[in-house]
Amino acid sequence: MQKPLRLLALIPVCLVTIVAEGRGQDAVRPLTADTIATQSDSVADFVPMPDRWNIKTPPYELNVESHWYDPYNQNTLKGDFPFLGQNTFFVFTGSVESVVEFARVPTPSGVSTLNPVRPSFFGEGERTFLNGNLKISVEIYQGDVAFRPRDWELKATAFFNLNYINTEENNGVNINVRKGDNRRDDHIAFQELSFEKHLFDISDRYDFISLKLGIQRFASDFRGFIFSDFNLGARLFGNAASNRIQYNIIYLPMLEKETNSELNTVFDDREQDVFIANLYWQDMLTLGHTTQFSFHFNHDKPTIHFDNNGFLIRPSVVGNVKPHEFNAYYLGWTGDGHFGELNVTHAFYQVFGTDDFNSFAARPIDLNAQMAALELSIDKDWMRFKVSGFYASGDSEPSDDTGTGFDAIFDQPVFAGGLFSYWNSQRIGLLGVGLVQKLSILPSLRSSKIEGQANFVNPGLLLVNAGYDAEISQSLKATINVNYLRFVDTAVLQMFLNQPAIHKQIGLDYSLGILWRPFLNNNAIVTLGIAGLSPFDGFKDIYETSDIQFSSFGSLGLTF
Repeated sequence: MQKPLRLLALIPVCLVTIVAEGRGQDAVRPLTADTIATQSDSVADFVPMPDRWNIKTPPYELNVESHWYDPYNQNTLKGDFPFLGQNTFFVFTGSVESVVEFARVPTPSGVSTLNPVRPSFFGEGERTFLNGNLKISVEIYQGDVAFRPRDWELKATAFFNLNYINTEENNGVNINVRKGDNRRDDHIAFQELSFEKHLFDISDRYDFISLKLGIQRFASDFRGFIFSDFNLGARLFGNAASNRIQYNIIYLPMLEKETNSELNTVFDDREQDVFIANLYWQDMLTLGHTTQFSFHFNHDKPTIHFDNNGFLIRPSVVGNVKPHEFNAYYLGWTGDGHFGELNVTHAFYQVFGTDDFNSFAARPIDLNAQMAALELSIDKDWMRFKVSGFYASGDSEPSDDTGTGFDAIFDQPVFAGGLFSYWNSQRIGLLGVGLVQKLSILPSLRSSKIEGQANFVNPGLLLVNAGYDAEISQSLKATINVNYLRFVDTAVLQMFLNQPAIHKQIGLDYSLGILWRPFLNNNAIVTLGIAGLSPFDGFKDIYETSDIQFSSFGSLGLTF
């Protein structure tokens, strides 16, 4: 009985020792009447505050007073303070982006060519393109996002677009040749109009499940190989295992696009349904590498659609013109990260399904096509050295009942030079379709990427890339890329163009891109790019020219 009593007697001593360690050696003193009086007087040193947002900072050089027009320091318009209550925030973003581009692209001369004595089928390919976007974005959300996901969010982003194009031929800007060789157009669109709701947490580490409804931005993989767009959708997303796993399930009843601005129309149904499910698993193979598994479903219904310039887009005007429906299923495995010093990005997709009438094959076909991509890079101080390869299967028998040419849903690949590359940045037309579409890498022979239907009877592509990135300074970055381009099979081109022999080699694509941030932030960005394509035999066979194709552009982006 004496032993437990002795242990209880030690408790006050232990408590005094702990307090002493927290306050210092001089903190242990007897609790007397004078001590109690001193502690009562010190209460006046503490002033209660209604919230943590309005605490006045002491006078110090780095504590800058906030102003509504100053986006660099604390600002209610940028969500640094709540604008309603204690945890409801408002974020305003305004930006202007202007692009000027000069390019040479093979352009059919047609019967109303500007040069009536030109013997060649293709006319003058030089063109000038100007594009300007004013973007206004408003975001209202509730929740202390420094510690947990947002409770809810409302977001609206409006685009005001103005564009102008001038070509050297009458057939490029409108089906009506009397409209001349240039066009000016404008468009207003909502690229984002969504509501997000945090449904519930699934762990004490804020692993969560949320729902997002409305027009929203979604990219289905690391590099945008299959789908990357702003469109109408219902998305369920979240994470697990302390954020080691992230997942998305999204259904997109696609909106129609406006032809010249490439923005969304005002809630016009595209008659196309897209369903995507993916899962990201961090550190699955090794620390620093994220693996992704995905499933895509593209259901494109039979429709007739003319674009804003009068051209028939659905169905495409090749072969047997007939509205058709297809169902395409994509299974994908991608990854991004590093293995030691080696940075690795990889992707593989298998597509299968049915097309009830392909215009090239002139019959119903089954789909069976593949795509693979690999990029390896090593960082050396301020430089990155890259090599990469890309493969999209082609169709060697365009008249049979199987489409083996790979095509995407709405791709915007950031790969092998991306928008700086000539092959990736230009739409190269060919008899009512595009050999390749703007901001795509696939020679899919579809009428339009934004309004047309996917086509799985195409020549495919083999690309080999070498690249170099340099962080020249904190504000200046340069990227150089060289791509060797080759068709996988030219049988469909020979049938389409009625030419007995077309070589597989397309050409050598080379580009230089410059990114300059003069104020060391993203509020002002200047982008410059120049690219060329030296034609090889296959390109010469198709377009009857050995002239170097080129593009150059400059853009200025200002953001508040």
